[in-house]
Amino acid sequence: MSSPNKRPRTSPHDHHAGGAEALRLSGPNATKRYEDSSDTSGTASAVYRHRTNVENVVLSREEAAHKIAESLPKEESSVPQVDLFLPEALKDAIFVGHLVTDLDSVAGAIGAASLYGGTAATASEINSETEFALKQWGVSTPPRIEDILKNHPESKICLVDHQQTSQMNPAINPDNVVGVIDHHALQSKTIVTDRPITIDIRPWGSMSTIVAHTFLTHGRRPSVAVSGMLLCAILSDTLNLMGPTTTEWDRMMVAVLADLSGIDDIQYLASQQFKAKSRELAGLSAHGLVNGDQKEFSYDSDFKGDVGFAVVETTDDAVIIDRLDELLPEMVACKKERGLDVLFLAVVNIVELKGTLVICGPSELSLAKAAFGEEEGLILNEDATLMSLGKRVSRKKDYIPEVTRAIKAGWRKPLDRGASVVDLSQLGSLEVDPLDPHQRVFRKGSILQKAPISPGGTVKDPECVEEKKVDG
Repeated sequence: MSSPNKRPRTSPHDHHAGGAEALRLSGPNATKRYEDSSDTSGTASAVYRHRTNVENVVLSREEAAHKIAESLPKEESSVPQVDLFLPEALKDAIFVGHLVTDLDSVAGAIGAASLYGGTAATASEINSETEFALKQWGVSTPPRIEDILKNHPESKICLVDHQQTSQMNPAINPDNVVGVIDHHALQSKTIVTDRPITIDIRPWGSMSTIVAHTFLTHGRRPSVAVSGMLLCAILSDTLNLMGPTTTEWDRMMVAVLADLSGIDDIQYLASQQFKAKSRELAGLSAHGLVNGDQKEFSYDSDFKGDVGFAVVETTDDAVIIDRLDELLPEMVACKKERGLDVLFLAVVNIVELKGTLVICGPSELSLAKAAFGEEEGLILNEDATLMSLGKRVSRKKDYIPEVTRAIKAGWRKPLDRGASVVDLSQLGSLEVDPLDPHQRVFRKGSILQKAPISPGGTVKDPECVEEKKVDG
């Protein structure tokens, strides 16, 4: 019986759902030829690496994906369907993602605008990974939502990749929201409307998976550019189909979109976009790292308050963790400015699929232990400011559910907190370096920037750690 990973090249199509390059370089034992080398005797020998997960996924679904792609009309125009609902309210709407926008948010907006007949917009500046994908597929950066609404303030709005008002661009009038396309849980501050709107929320790994699936179920062929953007977004949100939120729908859509976009080497595409993401993270200020991908969650049980949870995804977590002395004061300042009761930052290594939690105070330490365990070895340093999260890498699936479980089980903030001595006036100001071409934001003049870290994860701050009172 032949190995299921050895695929004969007899298929009439060229791209093999994005696995053509893996097949072309196939070596023994279902591995991919990597490079030539020489052994100690000087005899030339081939070096192989095993196919990656994403390559195996697309190759195992190659035939099904190609049949789906071939069943679509060759043109991008719509095939009329009388038995499928395509909401008329979304026609001519503006499709826009969340603040601190990411690739799924932008690609999903572009895809939805193409699908429903509208305009894609961005809610904030794009990141380096999104910039890479736009350049890769020759797509212009969508305009900012503020600029569109200046001239068309009553435009219909469809929120993509979010449904919470705390993540919505403030230029948007909630009364003009006519739809939501999302894949996140309904947490606090979900938008409330005075009339029914179109809602499409599915528990999949990416919002772009929803858009791609809708294209297919309506017999629509997305353009090569749209297919490529949606493909990159799914790879991003599912950590190259290795993340815990990945579903079979995500895997199949990646295979189909790889075929539609003409990708030959899916692994190379994924590695290039993740490198693009990591390049930006290395150059971000502490403020950018703490605030770059932060979401807030409100609770109303024994503990009544707000929890902020930031995530940094990188191929080199040590580069971020080595900046702990910068990150802790910035977390303290951010927590105070936003009025949060607890603030976490998780640094996720997207190559090794492991997470590390940055802990800025006693409330954080107490809740982290309640949520993720108190086993020996989880706390990684003497100051108790770092905790290993093991293979937990997803805020949606691994982090917030555990925090919520701990809070519902009766967790409360610790009582021995000391006196509050830091106020907003002592947190300095956020400034932009005029000589910085990336216009990165830095904090200047904060009393916390030189605050010592003491055992137990303490920074001299009213909310984050107050074991010692600071003289005013």
